[in-house]
Amino acid sequence: MIQEVMLSLSPAMANAKTEIAEALQQQLGLKKQKITGLQILKRSIDARSRQPKVILQLKVYIDEVAIEPEPFKPSVMHVKNATPILIIGAGPAGLFAALKLISLGIKPILIERGKDVRSRRRDLAAINKEGRVNPESNYCFGEGGAGTYSDGKLYTRSTKRGNVQDVLQLFHYFGAGSEILYDAHPHIGTNKLPGIITAIRQHIEDCGGEVHFNTKMVDIVLDGDRLKGIKTNHGDTLLAKALILATGHSASDIFELLLAKNIAIQAKPFALGVRIEHPQVLIDQAQYHCTSKDPFLPPASYTLVTQKEKKGVFSFC
Repeated sequence: MIQEVMLSLSPAMANAKTEIAEALQQQLGLKKQKITGLQILKRSIDARSRQPKVILQLKVYIDEVAIEPEPFKPSVMHVKNATPILIIGAGPAGLFAALKLISLGIKPILIERGKDVRSRRRDLAAINKEGRVNPESNYCFGEGGAGTYSDGKLYTRSTKRGNVQDVLQLFHYFGAGSEILYDAHPHIGTNKLPGIITAIRQHIEDCGGEVHFNTKMVDIVLDGDRLKGIKTNHGDTLLAKALILATGHSASDIFELLLAKNIAIQAKPFALGVRIEHPQVLIDQAQYHCTSKDPFLPPASYTLVTQKEKKGVFSFC
């Protein structure tokens, strides 16, 4: 028999397999040998009371052979000689567009004005230590996009983002911890992201896709109202019948180019933010109702939401 069970445990108990097994035995009224396997489906934290609890949703195998979930693998197709599509920008949108194209048997050619994810570090250090900004390689431009050296949170308030689990499976395959598959607020962390981004790029190249760094689109080549390709800052012309713009919010030159080419674009609402920093210990104390944080609890987070002149104002990090 397979049964789904919900447990409410202390943070310490929720981090020990033997404690979880004992709590299951007690709740189900079963002997230890009856429980032949378990799988965490979801993990969240209830910090509403003075003593925070970890809520576990488990799949429990009782007197039945536990079946390990089939390991996830991304689509591997050799697309070196397939029809190419150009992608401008190697941030999350560009990288995941490339993965999707490969799964469809199409060759992605990624054009990134910035540097590869590890080379960006020197340019970020120059910003922080010397106040010197490389306009093509900084926090906004470069492999992995603006979020790579920011934080690594993976959750969204939106309910219209498609199959989020597919994205989490991909991140896990390329190096993120398995906890992102079941945590209510999955989080990779800046320390792991560069390696994950590199692994995604290597997969794209292994499948026959191309990634060009320090390469900037400076013109769009048209034949009437049809796309023929693009020109780059190196003087090259790259031909393709389709173009995906995954440029992020900072590439103002791309919007100017589209305007000059009389290519229709549609404005959408955007959020403008300011950075406000709090000591993590302060947030932990407020959210977990404690003077010293339980070592088995993750760093606490919070969001604030209000309405100002009929517009939503909210925190997001």
